[in-house]
Amino acid sequence: MFAIYKKEMRSYFINPVGYVFVGVFLTLAAALCCYTTLQSKSYSTSSYFFYLILGMIVLIPLLTMRMFAEERKMRTEQMMLTAPVSITGMVLGKFLAAFTIFGGCMLVSLINFFPLYVVGKAEAALNEDSITHIGPVTAEIAGSFIGVLLVGGAFIAIGLLISAMTENQLSAAVITIGALVLMLVLNVLNSVGDEAEGTRLINNYVIRYIIDWFSMISRFTNFQYGILPWASLLYYVSVTFIFIYLTVRVYERRRWA
Repeated sequence: MFAIYKKEMRSYFINPVGYVFVGVFLTLAAALCCYTTLQSKSYSTSSYFFYLILGMIVLIPLLTMRMFAEERKMRTEQMMLTAPVSITGMVLGKFLAAFTIFGGCMLVSLINFFPLYVVGKAEAALNEDSITHIGPVTAEIAGSFIGVLLVGGAFIAIGLLISAMTENQLSAAVITIGALVLMLVLNVLNSVGDEAEGTRLINNYVIRYIIDWFSMISRFTNFQYGILPWASLLYYVSVTFIFIYLTVRVYERRRWA
């Protein structure tokens, strides 16, 4: 697994994909921070992380589109399948490489909040009432950060499976974006209307329950308040595990086909 991980990490920076992802991600994060906090003169970070997740719908496929699709295109898939490494180790190595790039960008993007703490500390020094809270809430930032990492991990696992089922990188990227957008649209449709007034767009409880299970955005709300609910944590980890498992199954069948 570690050999696959090193190979994938190296390949990200041999071709422009890694540089493009890092550059665009950090630029987007900085622009969103300026727009949602500095320009609006607000310490709230909920809008920042929500818009960042929307940006990830387009950016994450950049990391996952080439993982398996490129192997099939370059005819190196059989070499990979016959290498002295398990299918699970191969898939996990690729997943961890993409997650490392994504997680590293998330860590660097936390620098965007430094000006907020500087301003908040200055305002607190001018305010004689030490009880009054001024500045960003660290718990909210930490909770949202963990939530975005979990959502990103699930997005990467979904993209991994789609890349394993396609031969063209562009097709893998487009299908992944479509799948992630569909999840977002389902969440919007499921929340339209008022259940108490009977004006729900989708009135069937079973259908709404199924749609809600596939919705990743609705479970992110608690993280924005600095809360780490076990149900949401388990959900994101489970989705990630399921799609990684499905990718392993795809290649186990392909190995013996």
